[in-house]
Amino acid sequence: MARKRKGRAVNGIVLIDKPLGGSSNQILQKVRWIYQAQKAGHTGALDPLATGMLPVCLGEATKFSQFLLDADKEYEVTARLGIRTTTSDADGEVVAEKPVEVSDTDVREACLSFLGESKQIPSMFSALKYQGKPLYFYARQGIEVPREARDITIFALEITRIALPDVDMRVHCSKGTYIRSLVDDIGQKLGCGAYVTRLHRTKVADYPTANMISVDELEAMVDPDPENREFAAIDGLLLPMDTAVKSLPCVDIDTAETHRFQHGQSVTPRSTDELQAGQVYRVYNSDVSPAQFLGVGEGLRAPKDQKPTGDQVFVAPRRTVVYND
Repeated sequence: MARKRKGRAVNGIVLIDKPLGGSSNQILQKVRWIYQAQKAGHTGALDPLATGMLPVCLGEATKFSQFLLDADKEYEVTARLGIRTTTSDADGEVVAEKPVEVSDTDVREACLSFLGESKQIPSMFSALKYQGKPLYFYARQGIEVPREARDITIFALEITRIALPDVDMRVHCSKGTYIRSLVDDIGQKLGCGAYVTRLHRTKVADYPTANMISVDELEAMVDPDPENREFAAIDGLLLPMDTAVKSLPCVDIDTAETHRFQHGQSVTPRSTDELQAGQVYRVYNSDVSPAQFLGVGEGLRAPKDQKPTGDQVFVAPRRTVVYND
């Protein structure tokens, strides 16, 4: 007999304003305790020295966290020129110091040269895995391991202040971009080195900054004793699960097809005109009001021997993210 999972079966996403210090996992566990949730997961860690938006997924919403991991991000960052550290932030040991003999124009040209697509080598002090362990595990032992350069895109980079040796920037980037590595690369390009003194994440996907709440504010809304805790107020802060996949196109199915979808079978949406094989879709049961979000599915072309035509495209549920209500 399966062991009953402890906690509440609460589903949704809360936007936490992460404070300075502490790990993202510590924040995650605190939020899970406040909500008394059965399960929780975050959507991309922030360094202890970083602050800002940390979406925490509760319950079934954890199945959609990968979509937020893959989403664009926006940051506000302060780079200090003239110093290079082991971690490319203020937590690391200084490895080089050089005079800052650059002009404002030099700074702008160097920063803006990173706009667009490029390759970036992740920092050794990142959470990327190598042989099953995060890179920082090796870095803390002084071990350098090979890292492959990754494709990243800097969609926008706005310099908001230059007060040398400090430079403030606002960066809109693709998934997998390490701002610390970007600042280190800018410093190398200028020939004087640079490291991050402040990093604040302002945006993940299209989630509004105004909806963020601190853990302290969240905790103040509930009774400290879980046995006496009322959850209506904090549950009201939860964003619907489908906000994690808002960027995907959606399809509607009826109640009969909903049963098939929830049991792992492919379904035929009400409209198949725009369906494409390989495209991932949000799937809703539109027979109820409001429409019920069921999960995500991938367009699948029917076998050629299947009637009525091999050109028909179904939507097949993705096992890892299907939500069964």
